[in-house]
Amino acid sequence: MAQVSAAVVQVQTSLAIAGASGRMGRMLFECAANDSQVSLVAALDAPGSKALGVSARLFGGNADVFVSDDPKSLERGDVMIDFTRPEGTLAYVDACVETGAGMVIGTTGFDAAGKAKIAAASRLIPIVLSPNFSVGVNTVFRLLELAARSLDSSYDVEILEMHHRMKVDAPSGTAIKLGEVIAAAQGTRLEDRAVFSREGHTGERERGTIGFATLRGGDVVGDHTVMFAGAGERIEISHKSASRVAYATGAIRAAKFIASKQNGLYDMFDVLNFR
Repeated sequence: MAQVSAAVVQVQTSLAIAGASGRMGRMLFECAANDSQVSLVAALDAPGSKALGVSARLFGGNADVFVSDDPKSLERGDVMIDFTRPEGTLAYVDACVETGAGMVIGTTGFDAAGKAKIAAASRLIPIVLSPNFSVGVNTVFRLLELAARSLDSSYDVEILEMHHRMKVDAPSGTAIKLGEVIAAAQGTRLEDRAVFSREGHTGERERGTIGFATLRGGDVVGDHTVMFAGAGERIEISHKSASRVAYATGAIRAAKFIASKQNGLYDMFDVLNFR
């Protein structure tokens, strides 16, 4: 009796990478080149960039795609991954709405208006928005939910983060998200509890606040530690990144997640099926 073998059909995700010449862009090219389920269809950089017109192969890509500053060549079903600056990302949002392409947004530092614009766009196109695409960091978010529910207000919460000297926003988007996760797990809002700076005669620490400390220096990719300090004990939950590869592989995983979706605003908990 003849055996019939079923061929495994791989669905290809058409990928556009923004910030092509940047550190994260290069890592995305490298990871995409090693993923047989994605194909590079566009490489984008800011107007005036010296990378415009250069082959993506020079940045680690595996396709003869040339860097452009025009995202309007994208098509519905394509997915753009963007880890740039808020002003650049919001311009890309307009282009993706116009073309129907989806977006994976790892940019941080949006103000309320920027977040509202992304939310409005998600009614028309699929968007994954997250301050951190690392599977490890998102697992830390889940661990913090448990810790925050288990530890009462007698435990003071402090969040310490350190990044490379080139990072332009502080605290990091990941640090803010850590605080939001803790506050939500305890039935509160971060904006009612956050303390972002301490200087001079501050008085005693106010119970229930969530403190943030920011360090910048060198080439640190990203270190985050949350401390729950109680009477006679301290619980610390930390994540340290030695490479951007975890962010890139997580972002590509998110791109594959939304490739077939029509619209909606998602985060990494949706991608990882944590809900």
